[in-house]
Amino acid sequence: MTIDARIPVYQLNDIVCGYEGKPVLRVESLSLYDDGPVAFVGHNGSGKSTLLNLLAFLLPPISGELMFQGATAGESGRGSLDATMLLQDPYLLRRSVFENVAYGLKARGMKDVRSRVVEALEMVGLSPDFARRLWYQLSGGEARRVALASRLALRTKVLLLDEPTANVDEESAQLIAQVILDARRMWGALPLIATHDLQWLDSVTQRRIFMRRGRIERQPA
Repeated sequence: MTIDARIPVYQLNDIVCGYEGKPVLRVESLSLYDDGPVAFVGHNGSGKSTLLNLLAFLLPPISGELMFQGATAGESGRGSLDATMLLQDPYLLRRSVFENVAYGLKARGMKDVRSRVVEALEMVGLSPDFARRLWYQLSGGEARRVALASRLALRTKVLLLDEPTANVDEESAQLIAQVILDARRMWGALPLIATHDLQWLDSVTQRRIFMRRGRIERQPA
């Protein structure tokens, strides 16, 4: 979709969010524009993952207003197909690598599935031949790359990543950083990242929103 740069991609007003009715996140006001990667930084329990789940439309707010590109999120599916999220503990289907990466494309009725799969695998440093591998033949690092490729293949406007460098080696961490920048360059994705890995983050963005105890403490002016 085409994003109007004058309108926030996301606008949050008086948001309360949580699980089973228990609030764990409170955001009085937050505007996120289409002007490059943004990182949400904070210790475990600061609310980063909950916020990303909210922005990925996986978790509805308990109260408050969540808007996407100037309209209330959820209205006629507003925003739900424009964002995808890489979870901290990626989940793969009990299928081949190809079927894992292609699943979202097929579900959305997209064309050129094979070329999209190959492109996404190459972005994460895996050859097209790797697509024949089965889920149980993958190492932990390979499984994370495949999960990331499945999100990249969709080429959504918003790419959300929850602790993308958790339990990966330095080489893989730098590859993930490059992938994030490539997604921005190639199709204008807006990467939103939750992390506490500040050293790694330096290679991706200086735009940081600091969180503590379920609230935003500081954000870019």
